Amino acid sequence: MRLLRLMNPFSRRLARNKRGGVLIEFAFGAMILLTTMSGIIELSMVMFIQSLVEGGLREASRFGITGSIPEGMTREDRIRQIVGVHSLGLINMDTAQLTTKIYASFADIGKPEPFVDNNPANGTRDPGESYTDVNGNGQWDTDMGAAGMGGPVDIVLYTISADWPLLTPLVGPLLSSNGIIKINASVAVRNEPYVVGED
Repeated sequence: MRLLRLMNPFSRRLARNKRGGVLIEFAFGAMILLTTMSGIIELSMVMFIQSLVEGGLREASRFGITGSIPEGMTREDRIRQIVGVHSLGLINMDTAQLTTKIYASFADIGKPEPFVDNNPANGTRDPGESYTDVNGNGQWDTDMGAAGMGGPVDIVLYTISADWPLLTPLVGPLLSSNGIIKINASVAVRNEPYVVGED
């Protein structure tokens, strides 16, 4: 009881004291402001990198459709080089995953290989149900595309996936569990009717 009586004047005096209040309010406000500013910068950088990678992949596919093979390197190496140049070196092309898949038509992109849906007819391929091995790899796939750059007039889907490390630890945990954002881009094109072996 005596302790409560002693605390009462102290708490009233503390409530009347305004010194340092502005500093405490600024500390709370500054934290919110810094987090918001960091978030805006991080999101802007992610959108910028996404745009660069998409543009680079588009330019790379324009080279890929020609069937040209540069002297001293493969088509795949040249395509990686083009994406790297157009992303201003901000993406590590050594760790980026670049894949190309060949399709007979644009409508086939991302579709599973056809199969006979026997009993039970459940819309999914069960073990033992026959299928058409479109990509020729000896197994049923959820995507019928065959790996490769394709030949004349083939449809080719270019896909790239790269890691972008977030710049500030302040916002990182809010946007990603490990501080890395996955940048993905795809473009589908039809190869030109080039003559194989000619540049």
